[in-house]
Amino acid sequence: MEETIATSDKDWTVTLLLSILLGGLGADHFYAGKIGTGVLKLITVGGCGIWALYDIIMVATGKFTDGDGNVITNQ
Repeated sequence: MEETIATSDKDWTVTLLLSILLGGLGADHFYAGKIGTGVLKLITVGGCGIWALYDIIMVATGKFTDGDGNVITNQ
């Protein structure tokens, strides 16, 4: 039995670019609909860069989810 994974309607390329360029300000989380973590990321400046780097890796590998828990994938 195969498990179906719900995919997001958010664009993967936009998410990756936001994560790389403005990830320290939480722009990738705001775009994905994760407002609460976006604010936390903004206040902590991307967790002093560690959280921002982690998110870049998650987006690039296709494991980053939107606010509804759907995976943002490269189509």
